[in-house]
Amino acid sequence: MSTVVWRWCKVWVVATLLSISACSETSFVYNRLNLLLPWYVDDYAELNQAQKAYLDELLVPFLTWHRTQELPNYVKILASIENSLSQPLTPAAVSAIFTEFQTAWFRLEDASLNWLVDLGDRLSEEQISNFLGSLTKQKHEYEEKYLKRSDKEFYEDSYDNMVDSAQDYLGSLSDKQRELLRASSLQLQRSDHAWIQERSDWFKQLAVLLERKPGWQQRLREAVVARRENIAPEYLRIYQHNMGVIYDTIAQLLNGRSDEQDRHLRRKLSDLRDDIEMLIAQGRQPAESPSG
Repeated sequence: MSTVVWRWCKVWVVATLLSISACSETSFVYNRLNLLLPWYVDDYAELNQAQKAYLDELLVPFLTWHRTQELPNYVKILASIENSLSQPLTPAAVSAIFTEFQTAWFRLEDASLNWLVDLGDRLSEEQISNFLGSLTKQKHEYEEKYLKRSDKEFYEDSYDNMVDSAQDYLGSLSDKQRELLRASSLQLQRSDHAWIQERSDWFKQLAVLLERKPGWQQRLREAVVARRENIAPEYLRIYQHNMGVIYDTIAQLLNGRSDEQDRHLRRKLSDLRDDIEMLIAQGRQPAESPSG
């Protein structure tokens, strides 16, 4: 949906950090991902102590890979973003940066799938059922939250999300900038129904795969790739339209930023890059072991 799409524009800065950018203490959160990830998994399928211990083991190489192989890529992209701020930005340039982070996200998704599949082998039928039940509950909550909105509510939500995201990286906005965001929000197309339908279709496919018949692991990996490459035409059309609006809006917003906003943005990017470089410098130091 377009609200989600606008939040995806944060990918332009730091999407693939597992939502770490939402916290000002980047390194604090990152160094505790081995605590947070099991908690997140446990929220969908309650793990027993043996499964938690096994997940801890699986996450060690995963987090090492991400720290040593992926974080340096983020530093390079952030540096290129900072360099690009010295010249006018085009929507195409914003799109190119987004694509770099999206590609990194797919690598993260693929790597995550490896330990999720390994863990999936150890889940009971009851845990699988609870997991699918949690997804169904989430689907109903999304339907309640998004599908019942009027068009007026949709556009207001889109505008509010644009303002929140812009202020996060630029600070206070001028009246002219708010007018730009208002006009841009009105250009967005609703994808609520298409997005929820796509998720519903995926959950049905996932439920079949999680019957865990022989060879299910490879079929799941193939299904994830196929889901990326075979997006429903209507959803893809709306998504591409909305992303085009967002790329253009970001370019206009940044090209028209004030000196104060420029300093705010560069400081935000620099602080984030410094945090990531510190994480890389820590290298392969063992993370804090989860308790309980």
